[in-house]
Amino acid sequence: MSTPQKNQAEILSKLGIAQLNPMQLEAQKAIGSSNEIILLSPTGTGKTLAFLLPLIQELDVNCEEIQLVIIVPSRELAIQIEQVMREMGTGHKVNAVYGGRAGSKDRIEIKHRPAVLIGTPGRVADHLRREAFETAFIKTLVLDEFDKSLEIGFESEMKDILHLLPKVKKMLLTSATQGVEIPRFVGLKSPVTIDFLEEKISQLRIKKVLSPNKDKLDTLIDLISHLGNQNGIIFCNFKDSIQRVSDCLEKHGISHGIFSGGMEQTDRERSLIKFRNGTHQLLVATDLAARGIDVPEIKFIIHYHLPLRSEEFIHRNGRTARMNSAGTAYVLHYEKDPLPDFIGKLPIETPSKAKLPAPSEWSTLFISGGRKDKISKGDIAGLFFKQGNLEKDQLGVIELKTDCVFVGVKTATLETLLPKVNNVKLKEKKVRVTVI
Repeated sequence: MSTPQKNQAEILSKLGIAQLNPMQLEAQKAIGSSNEIILLSPTGTGKTLAFLLPLIQELDVNCEEIQLVIIVPSRELAIQIEQVMREMGTGHKVNAVYGGRAGSKDRIEIKHRPAVLIGTPGRVADHLRREAFETAFIKTLVLDEFDKSLEIGFESEMKDILHLLPKVKKMLLTSATQGVEIPRFVGLKSPVTIDFLEEKISQLRIKKVLSPNKDKLDTLIDLISHLGNQNGIIFCNFKDSIQRVSDCLEKHGISHGIFSGGMEQTDRERSLIKFRNGTHQLLVATDLAARGIDVPEIKFIIHYHLPLRSEEFIHRNGRTARMNSAGTAYVLHYEKDPLPDFIGKLPIETPSKAKLPAPSEWSTLFISGGRKDKISKGDIAGLFFKQGNLEKDQLGVIELKTDCVFVGVKTATLETLLPKVNNVKLKEKKVRVTVI
């Protein structure tokens, strides 16, 4: 059953989007007319919405089983797509399943079947092998960032998924990488390819910052001071380096979050939440943050270490200058080290002597109740405005989860705010409100 066209306008309005970009319009057309689609477009150009909008129109509202499965390489991307679909307010149930949390939690959530299931290859393959749900109604399969899933060793799980979903009629593969090879086991016969990788839709500048010492920490601090209070990601190649950079930033009183594969899932998620709501303006990360995570508009990225391959250089840079906005990628370079061939000749930026960036004005609050308690964003806003006496500009981003809520508020309000909103009832549940 198709969703009426007016619903698309309502969805875009809810998401605060005036109109679709050319890639999204072309994807919509191709998905509506073909059963095999390859969508190639840079990171940050809106691929998730490009495939969700038309595929949701194809869901049967009368079917009570899973109809659409979306396979993603990381937990963060699974959570991000789930969040986007919830914010679209389509009326269709959606759930994300992924490694790093108890399988029993998945089973409870999908007992009442979602129309759309999003998950990492290992976890989805595991549920399929256990015959955890009916597969007869799953007619559409999306392999989002499929090359990344293959790159991190999920080939056998992806083969199993395709084998265990025999009723799939429509398949969509997405990537942000040029020249990727479509694996033979996917079984595409004559796919329609939408390629926007060559479109110059960003205004990215890449500059080199020279470090007089092999240890580049002092140069990093100079550059951060030069850039001031702007959102940015600092990329390192190793978890140990992340800790070293983090310790240095802490020593200089520079607020930041960290993000790497060695962290617990909860800690990773909280780092991203604090980055999104402005509590942290800097994120120190491995290549895990180079694609597939939902982050705010980023003014710059810094390569503290250069990646080993040109593809990762491109993906990292793709975190800034997204869509039509400008952004800069800085390469920190010890002047005696050779640069890899894929870098090319870069203009040199010399940081000006400047003060360290000011601390963020925002803090993050944790609320011990969520969607399962029938709590909405409106309930949270009402609590903070009416009982907390906050002004509109003192309340920031509200992120509603299944069992909790994260809220950005101005730090200056905390002392008077917390006694007014902690241990109060929201939808029949007494909630705790704490600073994280």
